[in-house]
Amino acid sequence: MLKTLLDRPISVTMMMLVVVVLGIVSMRLLPVSLIPDMDIPYITIQAVSSQMSAREMDESVIKTLRQQLMQVNGVEEITTESRDGFGTIRLRFSHGSDMDYVFVEVNEKIDRCMSVLPDIDRPKVLKASATDIPAFYINLTPVEDTEEAFNQMSRFAQDVICKRLEQQEEVAMVDISGYIDDQIMIIPDQRKLDQLGLTQAQFENIVNSSNIHLGSLTIHDGQYRYNVKFLSSVAACEDIANIWFRTGDRVMQIKDIASVQQQPGKKTGLVRSDGKRSVCMAVIKQNDARMSALRRSMDTMMGNFSNEYPEIKFTVTRDQTQLLEYSINNLVQNIMVGVILACLVIFFFMKDFRSPALVSLTMPVALIFSMAVFYVMGLSINIISLSGLLLGVGMMADNTIVLVDNITGRWQRGEALRDAVIEGTKEVAGPMLSSVLTTCAVFIPLIFVSGIAGELFFDQAMAVTIVLLTSYVVTLTVIPVYYYWWYRKLPSFRANPLLERISFDEPLRRWDEKIMGWFIEHRVVAWSILAVSVVGAVVCFALMPKERLPEMTYTETIMTIDWNEQISIWENERRVASLENMIRNECLQTTSMVGMQRFILGHSGELGTGETSIYVNCEDMKTVEEVKTALAKAVSEKYPSAVYGFEVSGNIFDAVFAESEAPLVARIRPASLPRLEVEGLRGLLGKLRAKLPGVHIEDVPVKTDALFIADPQMMTLYDVSYLELSSVLRNSLNENRLFSIVQGARTIPVLTGDDAGSLAEILSEKFIVKDGVRIPVSVLMRQTYMADFKTVVSGAEGNYYPVSLDVDNVPEVMAIVNSVVGENDGYEVSYSGSWFSNRKMVLELMLVLIIAVVLLYLILASQFESLLQPVIILSEIVVDVFASLIVLWVMGLSINLMSMIGLVVICGIVINDSILKIDTINRMRKEGYALRQAVTEASSRRRKAIIMTSLTTILAVCPFLSRGNMGDDLQYPMSIVIIVGMTIGTLVSLFVLPALYYSIYRRKDE
Repeated sequence: MLKTLLDRPISVTMMMLVVVVLGIVSMRLLPVSLIPDMDIPYITIQAVSSQMSAREMDESVIKTLRQQLMQVNGVEEITTESRDGFGTIRLRFSHGSDMDYVFVEVNEKIDRCMSVLPDIDRPKVLKASATDIPAFYINLTPVEDTEEAFNQMSRFAQDVICKRLEQQEEVAMVDISGYIDDQIMIIPDQRKLDQLGLTQAQFENIVNSSNIHLGSLTIHDGQYRYNVKFLSSVAACEDIANIWFRTGDRVMQIKDIASVQQQPGKKTGLVRSDGKRSVCMAVIKQNDARMSALRRSMDTMMGNFSNEYPEIKFTVTRDQTQLLEYSINNLVQNIMVGVILACLVIFFFMKDFRSPALVSLTMPVALIFSMAVFYVMGLSINIISLSGLLLGVGMMADNTIVLVDNITGRWQRGEALRDAVIEGTKEVAGPMLSSVLTTCAVFIPLIFVSGIAGELFFDQAMAVTIVLLTSYVVTLTVIPVYYYWWYRKLPSFRANPLLERISFDEPLRRWDEKIMGWFIEHRVVAWSILAVSVVGAVVCFALMPKERLPEMTYTETIMTIDWNEQISIWENERRVASLENMIRNECLQTTSMVGMQRFILGHSGELGTGETSIYVNCEDMKTVEEVKTALAKAVSEKYPSAVYGFEVSGNIFDAVFAESEAPLVARIRPASLPRLEVEGLRGLLGKLRAKLPGVHIEDVPVKTDALFIADPQMMTLYDVSYLELSSVLRNSLNENRLFSIVQGARTIPVLTGDDAGSLAEILSEKFIVKDGVRIPVSVLMRQTYMADFKTVVSGAEGNYYPVSLDVDNVPEVMAIVNSVVGENDGYEVSYSGSWFSNRKMVLELMLVLIIAVVLLYLILASQFESLLQPVIILSEIVVDVFASLIVLWVMGLSINLMSMIGLVVICGIVINDSILKIDTINRMRKEGYALRQAVTEASSRRRKAIIMTSLTTILAVCPFLSRGNMGDDLQYPMSIVIIVGMTIGTLVSLFVLPALYYSIYRRKDE
């Protein structure tokens, strides 16, 4: 076939152009996202009941649901949290679960529970998805800083802005928080009610009786049929005020004895943007929409909004489209720099301009060809697939370098050009395919890593495989044809005079022969290096720190604060405002979510009235650290009982991979006790602090509730029911809801109340009228306070209290905790935390490394028809792994997902040079060369190809040694491993491996 292609250069060129055109078209059609599209195996269930405390929510709602949901197929972990008014259940499923089917099954389980649950709304079921993370947030702030202006803007945001945004085809939904709902408050004049002899219950009946809905009634009149309507329902505040009623001989209206006003509803949470009240909108992208298209659409909308509504300030924050664009642009830029650096190396070594041009041609053609294959296989452009392309850039030139160097060498040794092209291509086609397969083989086990990591890095494995196979195809079909036609008019190979002057061949040859000769004479040194590397690699794996992801660079952070006090929303806002003022000059933008938020998908987490989260965006990472230090110091000094922490601003990569747990979490649960109690748990934590003096253990977050205790004897004496007593409490707290009316798209509740000023006023000034006698409420009940857990946490094992311990020596701390808990009867402990998951991940990747080495051995054994020579080649991996780990340790880096992938990668690529060298030595020995002569001559022939292929790979990843964005930070430890591994591997291939080969076969020959 190659002979035919040599005679048809135009056909080969046209085929190449067809591939290039298809690749360019595919590039425009490929979806672009931060990470690959995948099923995230998490489901969240949210239950809401404003009348329930945390204990009641856990015992009457969450516990029932938890027992049912534990039976869903594939559940690996279930965690529940109950707070006043709402509860959350989080389900984590095994990797590979069909989340669409699981979602249906979870809903079925909840439907079966509804009959035994209290009278609450059906719990919401949310399936985690890569598109749940908002593409960005939009804060709407009125220019005029008044309460009336904010209320008008709040209604306008819901009715107009939100709907206009959702009309964009790239937008799936707009989640909104910080807005104000209206309510109609009816406050009767108690003095006038007493004069008319009306009780509170009778007054409520008068209002309710005017809001009648007949439902679906019909009447037949002869041959006609009519729907019957009865116009008596109220539709506005004025309708309620004008309701007529009769008492005794008098006819009156509600407005004569009560105040009726439409006013903002009770505030349980708010949003502040740059120090001002605002409405926050989370814009969520359609699953199949491109981020770039969404960004263009939103830019147009923001421009239109700013022009049309100058009285509102629109601020875009947490822009995921910028993160995606910046990260991917950096990756693409680094790939281009890597290509240029690799081409420069080739020019210096090839001694003429035509050969490097052939090598340089392979790289862009293979990359574009890869894009067409990406499109056919349904892959996307994302951080992971681009990192695979990055690895491929350095390796895709290797085959071309080897081929061109081999053809040139044959031509220089006297063969005819056509024969040199044909035979040179045949000679290295097999070893090149073997090197490609060994490189691909190390990526195959990566997809067997459990959890999302395995699914995620499928894209990287496929990207590397596609790039290497496409470059191999281009190398064997295009390069020989172009080489022959570019050189066919020359009688022999002639080096360019300019490039020949700066050639490194002669000094490299002298140093190569001198050092290799020394290693052959001192073979014990080669064996010693191998032995030290084996021991050193084991020690490094045992002692080095391990984590899931490398340290990332962030210019933004979110501070979460639980004030751990029973404060009002207004006091919460005052404290937040003081913190905002303190850091205002250092920040580009701040968004504070104070109290409970109204997002449907829970983007702000589960905040209570006494909690807040402050988003901070700064110029650089240094400023972020300074702001974090200032905030932490201020909160610790002013509010010592507060519990606070910092977390990264949500993006999809962090949502999938971030470690949300501490290294060790001790789950303390009751054993013989009926349930956990605050005081008992505080005593146990005090003992733990005494045993672990250097470890920060947070105090138990508690809440203090006002507890009203009814006196059943007095209630019986005065013939007062619990319903009448609770009605007094609801009216005193303005929480007595009668019905709701609909105004446009909004539902407005109608409530009655009497504006009690304090708890003491409820007991001292409120009465129940019974048979004309006013009975003071203080006679019927008393008031006290009760402390309880703010959050009730449970798992499959039941209720427990999580103690987060940020420690390094986890086994020792576990032993101490076991000892302390064992000394306190009534408690037992179990453990979770990132330490366990990180160890599992590293052990899995170590297993992947072992499987990769075994696959390499099998491939090499089949190629060389030898069981010994693959061992010689693979011994190089031990030295490279040890050197890479030592450098990581010295640089203060950890063993993490990316550095382990780097180790797996170098296993496949670092031995390619050794494969070619051993293959050449074997071939020369068959041709009759003596052992030492074969080793020396093979090293000489392959020296330039080995150095060039190593340098192209190393220089291709050098741009990733810069840091400062997610894409570069993610690749940094992998790049370090590859650079160190390839550098040491090249030295081992040049000097140590020939010595090992000579040592073994010298004895066998003897």
